[in-house]
Amino acid sequence: MELLRTDKLGFTYPNQKEKAVDGVSFALEKGSFSLLIGESGCGKTTLLRLLKNELSPHGEKEGDIFFLDKPLSETAASDIGFVSQEPDEQIVTDKVWHELAFGLENIGIDREQIRLRVAETASYFGIQNLYHRNTDELSGGQKQLLNLASVMVMQPKLLLLDEPTSQLDPITAADFISTLKKLNIELGLTVLLVEHRLEELFPIADEVLVMEKGRLILSGTPKAACGEMKGRRLFAGFPSAARIWNGLDVPCDCPLTVREGRDFLDKYFPAAAGRISDKPDCADTETVLEASGLWFRYEKNSPDIIRDFSISVRKGEIFSVLGGNGCGKTTMLNVLSGLDRPYKGKCRVFGKKISEYKGNSLYRRTLAMLSQNPKSVFIKDTVREDFSDILSALEVPEDEHDERINALAGRFGITGLLEKHPLDLSGGETQKCAVVKLLLTEPGIILLDEPTKGLDAYSKKKFGLFLRELTDSGKTVITVTHDIEFAAEFSDRCALFFDGKLLSVGAPNKFFSGNNYYTTAACRIARGHFENAMLCDEVTALCKGTD
Repeated sequence: MELLRTDKLGFTYPNQKEKAVDGVSFALEKGSFSLLIGESGCGKTTLLRLLKNELSPHGEKEGDIFFLDKPLSETAASDIGFVSQEPDEQIVTDKVWHELAFGLENIGIDREQIRLRVAETASYFGIQNLYHRNTDELSGGQKQLLNLASVMVMQPKLLLLDEPTSQLDPITAADFISTLKKLNIELGLTVLLVEHRLEELFPIADEVLVMEKGRLILSGTPKAACGEMKGRRLFAGFPSAARIWNGLDVPCDCPLTVREGRDFLDKYFPAAAGRISDKPDCADTETVLEASGLWFRYEKNSPDIIRDFSISVRKGEIFSVLGGNGCGKTTMLNVLSGLDRPYKGKCRVFGKKISEYKGNSLYRRTLAMLSQNPKSVFIKDTVREDFSDILSALEVPEDEHDERINALAGRFGITGLLEKHPLDLSGGETQKCAVVKLLLTEPGIILLDEPTKGLDAYSKKKFGLFLRELTDSGKTVITVTHDIEFAAEFSDRCALFFDGKLLSVGAPNKFFSGNNYYTTAACRIARGHFENAMLCDEVTALCKGTD
């Protein structure tokens, strides 16, 4: 039975000629688990928000939306739940218990019923130990779980999620996705999920919807989507087993999971063996950022976040730091960038103590940092004005602004976004524009906190290649990321942040090949066949007997 249906749905934002959503028609069956995918900026978030009246964007709307055979406008707010990609944007109260009760209070549920629903929901999601905590003390994963619980306490019939795992570490993300499937199976909840992280989602989805430039171009099962999307740019984000299958062109059913991928190699390439060579080391280059014995805590009596921390980063390398949510990776970047001051230890940038950089001299063509929230860097009405503003601050002549902006925007593929308001951009578009604004400052050292958040696989590939261009020209990049495959493909060295310090600093193939949890799906598939293989391209090359 149909729960929701759209009929030739279209939408255009104010002052824009192109439609963000163009003639989209589809239906969701009751109890289905559907996955909506597409490149960054193709209209996924706009479509998702159109399906909930209270979040519908301002603009010109066409077509119809029906929920349980009635116009969407007649649907109760509690019937459709929504979880966004920014955990902090959805939390509205200061206590966990109040966040759970807030929605029920607003729809007039009596006090005893609220207590029962909140207690039941907190127990089901395993957050009863957080019940009296302040919401601002929670980690990213805990906040996102709270957001899901505060929506589910309303007992919705349809759950919409917009990239809910984009800020979660791999283990927390897998747990979150397992919770969604549990809700789908045990409660019969209908789920429509927008996501770029497809490794765990393709095997459990009933249906995959594919968008391209505002249009819905495909609707089918995950395996059917793999067959139809072969050769398209979007396929770069499909599960590793499917990409290995695609690269080897074997006439069989497409594998989707690690287990199916391993069975595929055992069956069709049983004798294949080999090893991927180690990446060359850049140890002979100069050290541009160095810290030793750093200790940092936010308050005098609070626990230390940074504990006897040391790091040495070389010129022209990409240094990636991985770790769980809430372990202190962002704090580490803040300390290395001079935003937070350690109470013990030394940190040098280009051989000079951070304290010796006076005024804003550290941030003028020396070091720049992009935070987890890219929206925070925009202050003007258009992206171009924002870019021009930063160039003016750097005393670049005004007649050179457009040339510099257009050149960098063209390399990043954001030329069409320059005249848009920053808050009208999708998550991936905002991330791209924020990175370009950062690069306009021409820093020697670039610190990036979750730089691939919101980017589709093709855009991530382009971004990684661009970072490689920067490091080839002498720039240095330090990134904190949950994107294991991105780190494996583009990093020179990786490390795990744990217990306030860095562990196992080394080249990606050494770092990832020995891990069970913090490693790529391709590495898990290839284990036992190939040594040091971390990427799908490496596995397919070794299967073919090529270097």
